[in-house]
Amino acid sequence: MVSIEKIDTSNKQQARKFVQFYYDLYKDCPQFVPPLFNDAYLPLNRKKHPFFEHSDADFFIAVRDGKVVGRICAADNRPFNAYHKTQKAHFYAFDTINDLEVAKALFDAAFDWSRARGLDTMIGPKGLSPFDGYGIQIEGFQHRQMMTMMNYNYDYYPRLMEALGFEKEVDFVSCYLPAEAFRIPERVERIAEHVMERGNLWVKKFKSKQELIKWAPRIGETYNKTFIHNWEYYPFSQGDIKYAVDNVFLVADHRLIKIIMHGDDIVGFLFAFPDVSAAFQRAKGHLNPISLIDLLLEMKRTKTISGNGMGVLPEFQGTGGNALLYYEMGKTVLGFNQFEHVEMTQVAETTRQMRADLKNLNGVEYKNHRVYRKSF
Repeated sequence: MVSIEKIDTSNKQQARKFVQFYYDLYKDCPQFVPPLFNDAYLPLNRKKHPFFEHSDADFFIAVRDGKVVGRICAADNRPFNAYHKTQKAHFYAFDTINDLEVAKALFDAAFDWSRARGLDTMIGPKGLSPFDGYGIQIEGFQHRQMMTMMNYNYDYYPRLMEALGFEKEVDFVSCYLPAEAFRIPERVERIAEHVMERGNLWVKKFKSKQELIKWAPRIGETYNKTFIHNWEYYPFSQGDIKYAVDNVFLVADHRLIKIIMHGDDIVGFLFAFPDVSAAFQRAKGHLNPISLIDLLLEMKRTKTISGNGMGVLPEFQGTGGNALLYYEMGKTVLGFNQFEHVEMTQVAETTRQMRADLKNLNGVEYKNHRVYRKSF
């Protein structure tokens, strides 16, 4: 018999049940990269997480014989629904043992919660902040998770979703590229050089991480404006932007963050990060002086970087901005003499230009995350 319990997020013991189940479920999985415990608890903190400034969510666990066997978060993202003129509920943090009864009980609770708020469709996984990973992984289970920038799940999850009647909403594909792919083709190089000669666009280079952090709010605002035509877009609050950039720039190397300027305005960006997944795995959720030093050392020895976020403002697309970003990133990646692999993380299938760019760079699609939907 499965029972569903709603978490009182102000109760530390109950919140711990919700969070700890995730770590316990994947503790023996070599592909899993555990988030820091502080980050894992933050979505349950209604006073500190910016999502609760404009929206609502609740958290549920499934219990059988006194043991937690599953969990789910159900959310009403009001800015998303207002922008898209929909009545959709989002689910996130869906984790379960391989048991259809448990999965059904969790979603039944999420459906009931959503109906009570006048919502009519469930989509997800879609998190509470802009940089939470999208979707349930449906391909590439043998590959390690890219830090905590994407979700990882066991291969039985897609089967559970389909058995529950969920259908595909959109896929997010991750591509693998050898670093050699960033030896930019002459044609792209000529376009980039021509753009710079015209002087309309130029590349801002950061001298230090401190300078990058000062620019973070402006970069976040540009990010917000860039993806207005994307499936996942909604207008971010200042709290959403600050939360996202604070988390993302924790593992940032200022040399790998590229922004395109038009005069004094940011009009494009490319975010790349050293892959410190191995250090996160060794930390096992704990950030202390030893794990922090290990993380900093991993940034210097990793052979892989993650490209997670690239865009040009709609009004500047087609002006050579993409070519300029690839050109600058190519010079930087090869100049490090460190990296052998690049992963472009979670590129939406709807972003046709970027998908075409990655194919031109001989990118190999090797992971796929699917966002599901179900009307109720």
